[in-house]
Amino acid sequence: MQYNEDYFESEDFKELLESYEAAMQVGEQPFLDSDDLVDLADYYNNIGENDKAVEVVEHALELYPDATLPNVFKARQALMENDFKTARHYADAIGDKNDPDYHYLIAEIMIAEKHVEKADRYLRDYSKSVEEDEWEDFIKDCANLYVDYGVNDKAYQWMMRSKGDDSSDFKELMARTLFGLGKYKDSERIFNELIDRDPYSVNYWNALASAQLMDEDYSNAITSSEYAIAIDPNDPEGLSSKAQGLFRLGNYEESLEFFRRLEKIVPDDYIVLLNEGICLVNMNRHQEAIPYLEKALELADEDAELKPQVYQELAFCYGSKKELTKALEMIDAAIKLSSDTTDLLVIRGHILLGCDRADEAEKSFKKALRKSDNAPAIMLRIIVSLYDNRYVNSSYEMFKDFFEVVRELEPDFNKGDAYMALCCWDLRKKDEFMEYLQKSVERNPREAKLVLGFLFPPSVEPSEYVTYMEQQLNK
Repeated sequence: MQYNEDYFESEDFKELLESYEAAMQVGEQPFLDSDDLVDLADYYNNIGENDKAVEVVEHALELYPDATLPNVFKARQALMENDFKTARHYADAIGDKNDPDYHYLIAEIMIAEKHVEKADRYLRDYSKSVEEDEWEDFIKDCANLYVDYGVNDKAYQWMMRSKGDDSSDFKELMARTLFGLGKYKDSERIFNELIDRDPYSVNYWNALASAQLMDEDYSNAITSSEYAIAIDPNDPEGLSSKAQGLFRLGNYEESLEFFRRLEKIVPDDYIVLLNEGICLVNMNRHQEAIPYLEKALELADEDAELKPQVYQELAFCYGSKKELTKALEMIDAAIKLSSDTTDLLVIRGHILLGCDRADEAEKSFKKALRKSDNAPAIMLRIIVSLYDNRYVNSSYEMFKDFFEVVRELEPDFNKGDAYMALCCWDLRKKDEFMEYLQKSVERNPREAKLVLGFLFPPSVEPSEYVTYMEQQLNK
């Protein structure tokens, strides 16, 4: 079910909702048609009141057992739990097998079962019976099915069958499809067109911010999120986008402020709590971070993908406090839950190095290198770990060997110059510092800003770093 925001904010729906809830309060079951009941269920489902949604649909099925939309609703709930047998049971219960929603449901079950090509053939066969004046809506409905399941290439193929649809619905669907295909610039362009049509749409501004975040255009993502927040100061997505953009720019303090605003709106969201903890870790406020991370770990009990990251951040916290046993316990818990442990082995080595266990750290680093087949990104992380643990000379020497080997094997590898410049700065190697500063702003200005930005006023952009530093050093 698509969330029909405009309808749910209309006076007609508000009257429907009010009359339904008034009847329920006095213990009556209101007699409404099946479409109205499903609209109510869809509304409750989208505001997180799932029990009420189920109650409405069950009532609808008591009144209209073979009605299309109540059965579609129940079937889709079953699909969310990968219960394909139950989904097909509700599909079979639909009385009108000519109803387009019946055909969409059959195709959706196929897509959910990973039978994408079978679903595509089914929809193409069904398309032969679609009237010309219904064609554009049919195209959007088919594309929406694929977008909902992340099959964006098929969604794009269906949208290309359009005979020319300039509606905002079509444009938004195309923008989201392009986003799913990783074409963030194209998605951004269309969302800007939609904003020109409706500059007060929070959804459009948020979608634009998401595309910009994915394209690593963090400054503009922050600006877009600010428009969403200006329209709705308590919009969770806008607050999240701004917090993420600030975080990516290394502005952890302000990022934390927005994550805390978000926590007040969604207090038990473990992802928000994790992000608050990560901000505090990056601000070296490790003791403050621990309660946030522990609560996130408790709430993320069933999220096997997120838990390793929480354990990792807790490991950093305990490592910073020199509580090595506890830190290693956390990192080992993360390793047990992860399929790719290479990064975690580097972190394990980093923590050991910080607790003066250099021999054990070396073993962990070597294991990470073996598992990654000496990947340059892993080499770089190990060298940076040496620097962070104040082995500056060792880091400097390893960087020289690293660049000699990596640039020959991967000429386009553009990371590490800013860290080498930092080593040279600490070692007072002025000429080499300027050499690597120049390389860093040319090859990777984002890394230059992240690593070396503290040496410059906030208003100075990476493109101006070399000129600014030359002036400072020549005073």
